[in-house]
Amino acid sequence: MRVAAALGAPIGAPGGAVRGIDRRLKLAACPAPVTIEPPAMAAATVRCDPLGWRIRVPLVMPATALATRAAAEKPEPIIRKGDQVELTAASACFSVSTIGIAEQDGAAGDRIRIRSDRKGPPVIGIVGEDGSVSLPGFK
Repeated sequence: MRVAAALGAPIGAPGGAVRGIDRRLKLAACPAPVTIEPPAMAAATVRCDPLGWRIRVPLVMPATALATRAAAEKPEPIIRKGDQVELTAASACFSVSTIGIAEQDGAAGDRIRIRSDRKGPPVIGIVGEDGSVSLPGFK
């Protein structure tokens, strides 16, 4: 009840708790008022500082917040499916590169499939900031 009041939304509503706190939790009664922290990472934290316990209460995220978070987390692809890319395997002693065709879109740091031979299987490479692709395991 206090969690719903602190969050400003009832249980099951966007911005409110997914469900009520499980009554089977055997937490010692807090001698002071519990602290309810603002939501972070889709959960609110209920804390009893005198006894040292805390629980995280999952929240129902509004659809607009989920769409905004997904858009913010997904960077724009540097490489698009069908692009010709340089595929490189390098170590301290050597460097080998070839040209391949991207089989999927990829942003910097993503792992994508590259096909360098029409008859051979694709390889997985890591997209670099400059649009090149390197094979993992080679440094």
